[in-house]
Amino acid sequence: MSKRYMIMATIGVALFSFTPVLVLILNLQENLGWQAGLQTVLLTFDIGNAWIFTTIVVMVLFVFIVTFYQPVQTKYSWAGCLLTFILMIGLAWSSHASSLEQAKGVLTHLAHFTAVSIWIGVLFVVSWFSKNYVNWLQFLYWFTPIAIGCVLVTTASGILLMSFFMDLSQYPDSWTVDYGQFLLIKHLLIISLFVYAVVNGIFIRKKLIKAKNFNPIPWVKAESIVALLIFSITAAMGQQAPPSASTPETDGLSFLFEFFYQGQYYPGMEVQLSVNMLSIFLIIIALLFLVMIFYAFFKKASTMITFLLSVLFVCSSYLALIMSIS
Repeated sequence: MSKRYMIMATIGVALFSFTPVLVLILNLQENLGWQAGLQTVLLTFDIGNAWIFTTIVVMVLFVFIVTFYQPVQTKYSWAGCLLTFILMIGLAWSSHASSLEQAKGVLTHLAHFTAVSIWIGVLFVVSWFSKNYVNWLQFLYWFTPIAIGCVLVTTASGILLMSFFMDLSQYPDSWTVDYGQFLLIKHLLIISLFVYAVVNGIFIRKKLIKAKNFNPIPWVKAESIVALLIFSITAAMGQQAPPSASTPETDGLSFLFEFFYQGQYYPGMEVQLSVNMLSIFLIIIALLFLVMIFYAFFKKASTMITFLLSVLFVCSSYLALIMSIS
């Protein structure tokens, strides 16, 4: 992997992590002015302190990559991994979970983000930077158990993170606000991602044993694109107030909920799910889209078709749930 991509990614961390800090400064500068607003956010807010910490680590990482990094020597890669992990600590420090549960929130978010980074990070690099697929079976032998472990950690820590923001038994109630809508879509995309993970981790391995000339890279690229969509939804969630701090009465109904929900909403309404003919039909359609992803693999269809099937699964299952609200 070329150094220039690492340098671009490192600079990107510093620049893009400043965006939420800038938004906060813009909100404060009307009352405090630019200088006071900048000082207040950077020196007194956790998100500002975390960005200063991130920038310092990024500068060290930048110098390390430019000056010392040698891809052929493993010790340099481990040093880069350590600096990257320190950056993850900075992200966990500035998270919603940290502001609500402090040390417990930082550790939980750190475990969640680290597991995701190991799983999806390796997936991104391999899918977009592999020169060929000659050693793909050897790659799957060590990556598959690591990916399974990361999925388990991600799932457990993700459920714990949710419990910081809401009562899990009232998960459907969160759908009335933007954060809950994004969370629902994220979960549906994760189901689609798991389907790709099964195909890439199990079926492609069996395929490669029988046919050495089978090219698995397009399938891994499709999985990485779905993962990128999940990251995009997660980024949107980071800019919304969690359900514990947001209600339809104070912040208004989510646009998506208001657009698709056909019933009458009233203040204090508890979202209840009940099965009806339309929701059953949509659930069946959604399951068929998932099955068709596997069918497309065995029929050697284009991975773009499977990506479209993933999007259709998310849309139909989303509508099935919204139409089930009574």
